[in-house]
Amino acid sequence: MVDRLSGKVALVVGAGSIGPGWGNGKATAVTFAREGARVVCADLNLAAAEETAEIIRDEGGDAIAVQADVTRLAEIDEMVEATLAAYGRIDVLDNNVGIAVVGGVVEIEEDEWDRVLDVNLKSAFLTMKRVIPVMERQGGGSIVNISSVASIRWTGIPYATYYASKAALNHLTKTTAVQYAAQKIRVNAVLPGLMKTPMVAASAGLAATYAAGDVEEMWRKRDAQVPMGHMGEGWDVANAALFLASDESRYVTGLELIVDGGLTLKYA
Repeated sequence: MVDRLSGKVALVVGAGSIGPGWGNGKATAVTFAREGARVVCADLNLAAAEETAEIIRDEGGDAIAVQADVTRLAEIDEMVEATLAAYGRIDVLDNNVGIAVVGGVVEIEEDEWDRVLDVNLKSAFLTMKRVIPVMERQGGGSIVNISSVASIRWTGIPYATYYASKAALNHLTKTTAVQYAAQKIRVNAVLPGLMKTPMVAASAGLAATYAAGDVEEMWRKRDAQVPMGHMGEGWDVANAALFLASDESRYVTGLELIVDGGLTLKYA
């Protein structure tokens, strides 16, 4: 299938990549463009957002880059205004920002708790707060929130802030889906499992917890955890988001779509 998002405008929040390779947001923005969407690539790092937008334009697509700290409402307002100025509408909102800080409830500091909850949860609240009225005026839209299997399972890593924020994101997704279903605004979540992305590679806390800082050994251990025998990639998350963004999922809302190679089916 091609042109599954033809005529649509997609705002991808977290469209840059923290390092070389393909993170979930970067892969999603490019996938949306390849399927016909005009894409706004938003990221805290403008250079990273511009890199993604340039890839899209080099492939013949239509994209702009926007800098935004989506924990701040004023910057979200500017992001939404820039999107409307460029394209006049927002059909798809993909919330793809997130951080993971290792530490349980005893170890984690209060300021770290606040920071992770702001990035992982408050950002989705604020972006939906501003984008939903736009979608209401135009007669509908699709919101895709990127959560995690950590929202429903202990993953072996003690990161209380990540568990709590992603679990809350799931419930916010479902309750918002019900509230706006009659307005033809669908709200769904993708729950990735163990992914091989630049963000994971850059996490010193994860590498330390898995393999005393050895990233290659961490990759091997994460592969071994998955029934399919390997981690997923940003493209796997992107393809799940594509389904939820497209009209193929027009009768789907409030879904937690697990993309994990069977990881959460295991007893331990």
